[in-house]
Amino acid sequence: MITSAPDDLGQRPPPVARRRRRIPWAPYLALLPTLGMLAAFQYYPSVLGIVRSLWEWNPGGESIFIGLANYRTMLADEIWWQSFRNLGFIFVWGILIWALPLLAAELLITLRSERAQFVFRTLLIVPIAFPGVVTAFMWSFMYHPNNGLINRALEGLGLGFLAQNWTGDPKLALGSLLFIGFPFISGLPFLIFYSTLRGIPPEIFESAALDGVGRFRRFWAIDLPLMARQFKLLFFLAIIHTLQYGFMAYVVTAGGPDDATTVPVLRMLNVAFQGQDWGYAAALSTTLFLITLVFSAIVVFVRRSDTSNVKGM
Repeated sequence: MITSAPDDLGQRPPPVARRRRRIPWAPYLALLPTLGMLAAFQYYPSVLGIVRSLWEWNPGGESIFIGLANYRTMLADEIWWQSFRNLGFIFVWGILIWALPLLAAELLITLRSERAQFVFRTLLIVPIAFPGVVTAFMWSFMYHPNNGLINRALEGLGLGFLAQNWTGDPKLALGSLLFIGFPFISGLPFLIFYSTLRGIPPEIFESAALDGVGRFRRFWAIDLPLMARQFKLLFFLAIIHTLQYGFMAYVVTAGGPDDATTVPVLRMLNVAFQGQDWGYAAALSTTLFLITLVFSAIVVFVRRSDTSNVKGM
């Protein structure tokens, strides 16, 4: 018996009306106060500083628009360019001393006892929590030419002829400033090096040991290549950190003597608060901001490139 096919055979069911996607407005509304405060206390002062760099700015008085005159003055400012030379020494020194936290991380990772690793790791990390101003004042006391710990120790050892005015001599001031923080282990580089070495699969080290690879050869052939991304990130972060350097120099030497330890941040502050040239200070600040912005963008680009190209690491 042949039965007739149902009338709706081969026909699609009527389309279901799409539900309108509802936007969760509550989180966006909750963010508005935060965005408002950022706009009022961060973005507005920054934009205003850029605008004021084109003026002979007199807060509370009459300001005159002078265009790029402040930037032309900056190009002839010898102290400003000397501050960047000092910054170059600070940056190179900051890269060279990575050897110490890297060595500490390598030595720490070789300890077989997890408890011993925890104890030594804690001792190395705890100094990070100390306020920077405490470190600055402590080293200022150590460098004091008359009652400083360093000169007193040299005199006690019969080496008083080596005592110096460490932060008062233009030839020694920058080197003394760079030496602050010795032995330079506690900090971000040590944490990154140590966490990277801890994240390397132990099978790699075991295979290297079976192949007769020594500790020194393993460091060059395995450890360093696997930390290439971390070195690249630290390099760019060091550039940004160096561009913003100024607190330690302000507390210990105030940029002296004879501008031997002046850095761009200190030059900008001196122009603003001592010279009362607010428009020129805004031009220096804007220039430093643009340089930092460029390197920050490079860091973000490199980070994205590494994340997209590396798999499994």
